[in-house]
Amino acid sequence: MSLDAILVLAILVGTVALFVAEKYPLDMVALLGLGALLGLGLVTPQEGFSGFSNPATLTVAAMFILSAGLQKTGATAAVGRLMVRFGKDHYTALVVVMSTITVMSAFVNNTAAVAVFIPLVTILANRRRISASKLLIPLSYASQFGGVCTLIGTSTNLLVSSISEQAGYGSFSMFEFSRMGLILFAAGVTFFLVFGRWLLPDRQVSELASTYNLGEYVTEMRVRSNSPLVGQTVLESRLGEEHDVTVLRVLHIGDAGWAPLRQVLEPDQVLLVRGEINELIRLRDSMGLELNVDFELRDETLQTEDLRLVQALVAPGSELIGHTLKELDFRNRYKALVLAMQRRGETIHDRLSTVTLSLGDVILVQAHEAEIRALRRNRGFIVLDEVPGTALRHRAPLVIGILVAVVGLAAFNVFPILVTALLGCLALLLTRVLRLDEAYQAINWQVIFLLAGILPLGIAMQTSGAAGFLAERAVGVVGGMGPVAVLAVIYLMTSVMTDTMTNAAAAVLLAPIAISTAEQMGVDPRPFLMAITFAASTGFSTPVGYQTNTMIYNAGGYKYTDFLRTGVPLSITFWILSVIFIPRLWSF
Repeated sequence: MSLDAILVLAILVGTVALFVAEKYPLDMVALLGLGALLGLGLVTPQEGFSGFSNPATLTVAAMFILSAGLQKTGATAAVGRLMVRFGKDHYTALVVVMSTITVMSAFVNNTAAVAVFIPLVTILANRRRISASKLLIPLSYASQFGGVCTLIGTSTNLLVSSISEQAGYGSFSMFEFSRMGLILFAAGVTFFLVFGRWLLPDRQVSELASTYNLGEYVTEMRVRSNSPLVGQTVLESRLGEEHDVTVLRVLHIGDAGWAPLRQVLEPDQVLLVRGEINELIRLRDSMGLELNVDFELRDETLQTEDLRLVQALVAPGSELIGHTLKELDFRNRYKALVLAMQRRGETIHDRLSTVTLSLGDVILVQAHEAEIRALRRNRGFIVLDEVPGTALRHRAPLVIGILVAVVGLAAFNVFPILVTALLGCLALLLTRVLRLDEAYQAINWQVIFLLAGILPLGIAMQTSGAAGFLAERAVGVVGGMGPVAVLAVIYLMTSVMTDTMTNAAAAVLLAPIAISTAEQMGVDPRPFLMAITFAASTGFSTPVGYQTNTMIYNAGGYKYTDFLRTGVPLSITFWILSVIFIPRLWSF
């Protein structure tokens, strides 16, 4: 093995380790790997920056914009409203939800589709008296079923198609994945209809105050006549800075003031406050306040006719990701108060202002109706109990027509998918469905830089001989058992890597190895590449294996084990079906 191959393998191992560790953003890890390749001369500058001009990367960017057009006009939500109407009971709701999201995700970015469908599914569950936890995991998984039905369903399909074309084996057609995708869809729906009753948790919806354990942090305190707070406003009292206590409400005889920073405190007033019990006890002793030990918190205590409690999920690409509430000046910026947060099944109360927000976090927000409507319009939030509205509903047929034209022209080979996708984006801009700044904002730049940064590593693996070296070892271990056994191993490796790191990176790193393995065995690499695309785009076993799983984790009140219980058997089912059918649909 050459020195270049050794260096590439070292960069590969380091990159995978950083992906798994999750200490740095995925795009930064990919760019670090790219920098190492360029610095060591393992790729030329042209090869190193080819990821930014790769057709797959540009097509993914264009699909983000097309998805934004559908979202803005309410086309996706309109389909979701039909879903709510036809889901009459648990089983019909399950079939309707999974079928609808599968069709949508075949042509629209699945994270965008799931973002719209989460509140709709929650509403459907409430109306049919079904636990949302019975429907949200199927929603996430079915969005992945849809992604493997078309070339544009996921970025992974486009990436592997591009790698196949660069290696001289041709690109994939628009509906080349559809037959296998429909087999997996039918298997997935059947799996949940038969086993979902026992595998999916039944988490009944309770009051938000109870769900977030607010009773341990919110209580009433009476201002004594000798309190040093008498005569000061809430702002002047500096209770937030010095005691980490928030005054939520000042109770008077006959009226109530909410989050009253300018309210002058008077003797015998009752304050509704939020804080840790130790802080509240210290506050009682030092500030002449009296704790109401018999206080029992209910949702109505925190709400009025105009002021509401809502749950807001941090959406993909949100401006909140990577920042704390304090850095964002959340209370003043959004005119809303965050009372608690849920992350991966854990409720967070302590030092909320210093917690760095990430995708899938659900924050419990107290705000007036006008501010909640503003949150709903903000693409950085998914308000879980609201259906997004739109002022451009009449433009929805136009956007759907543009998407149909994009898919149709590419499917009939009139133009390559990159050309039709870019023309579709241009049509959205010319018809003023989207402004130029909205188009830029629609693109998830983290994904784009991740793809652009990781693609040169695949090139380096191929040109340095590292992929060939790994392929020789793979052929030596299982090659004697035939290509079907190798396909089974490749699928399993991809599935495991997808559950521990990003699916796009797993596909890019394994595709060159699969091609080299096929060449050494003297068989067509296409079945191996198909195994990679299906395995990389169906990450069921963990809440971090796929972005849609992370999005529904807190919204459904799930635990980590819920994904293991449902995802592992479904992944094994898909593995067996893929090993059986892929060699029949794409012969060696």
